[in-house]
Amino acid sequence: MNTASHRSVLANAVYGLLNPLPFGFFAAALIFDILYARTAVVMWNKGAAWLIVFGLLLAVIPRFVNLAQVWITSRHIARRADRLDFWFNLFAIVAAIFNAFVHSRDAYAVVPAGVWLSACTVILLAVAHVVMAVQHPAVEEHVHA
Repeated sequence: MNTASHRSVLANAVYGLLNPLPFGFFAAALIFDILYARTAVVMWNKGAAWLIVFGLLLAVIPRFVNLAQVWITSRHIARRADRLDFWFNLFAIVAAIFNAFVHSRDAYAVVPAGVWLSACTVILLAVAHVVMAVQHPAVEEHVHA
């Protein structure tokens, strides 16, 4: 059964466009958090807080698309990797929400919780991307562009 033929082309396009972006924002926030922990220059903390906010804003839309495709409209053809990807991303978003609250603190109160939450978010997203990358689709599921 061809997975791509049962899913909306527009939803796949939105998902494919927006899904990788939060990883970049959260990875940059982790780098900024590490720099802030090492230098105590407030600019890095404020930059990390903004990156987390932008990452969260961009992470929500693909999760709704994924929610609809994996759990509602195409649940009978969704693979185990699709479900794992959903859960890893959802836990990463929850960690990022807690991280946003941590980054609302003043000055150095963000360290070390902000660094750990940023690292947790990035690791969860990285694992989700690896799970999707290593899945072995069936022969009939290969779609050529």
